[in-house]
Amino acid sequence: MSTPVEPKAPTGVTDEIIESEIQLHWTARVMRPVRWMYEWVLHWAETKYAGTALAVTAFSEAVWFPIPVDPLLVALCLGKPKRSFWYALNCTFWSTFGAMFAMLAGTWVGEERVLSVMAWFHLQEEARWALDLFREYGFWAVAFGAVFPIPYKVFAWIAGFAGVHWLTFLAATVIFRKLRYMLIGFLIYMYGIRAKAFIDKYFNWVVLGVGLLLVLALLGAKCLTQVIGGRPPC
Repeated sequence: MSTPVEPKAPTGVTDEIIESEIQLHWTARVMRPVRWMYEWVLHWAETKYAGTALAVTAFSEAVWFPIPVDPLLVALCLGKPKRSFWYALNCTFWSTFGAMFAMLAGTWVGEERVLSVMAWFHLQEEARWALDLFREYGFWAVAFGAVFPIPYKVFAWIAGFAGVHWLTFLAATVIFRKLRYMLIGFLIYMYGIRAKAFIDKYFNWVVLGVGLLLVLALLGAKCLTQVIGGRPPC
């Protein structure tokens, strides 16, 4: 019976953890350039710069970078489960900072420039509809984007194009992005490597379900407050 190999990385992350995270994403399995990007991001998990790499990836992924920060976060949490909450908070802060940057940049670009570009692709009406939707629902549109398994950068830029108030965007981002990353940290802190199979198979669905329930609860509370105050319900 072979003796388990002790991890040499200061973070406790092993090559097996990294390979497992790469194999989890089908784009990395079938597209060599994407795999190289995953490998480059995840190799930082085995270095002393892992915390900095997590912050940079979380920020850039919320603005433009195509590789999600989740695999790096999971790898670091698995390497040192007792530091899971610190990694999750680090990820939440920098992801929120990056999303705010993207939203404010989108505000600077503005609706008219976006619509003029979309006109070249004959998608001006569809773009106008999406921006009107964000303006109408504000907080709720951002909250849904924060938990839905679509790159959050898309919602951040659209919120900026639509002119969603930055405080509204910040509140929804902090609440619902924190839900995602802190849940990863909590699961691995409590259950260690046993949490990985659950995260791989069911995590996105669980976060989506919990997030939608929270959105409905907040919306219900708002409607109830309006009814009590004698105003028309939302």
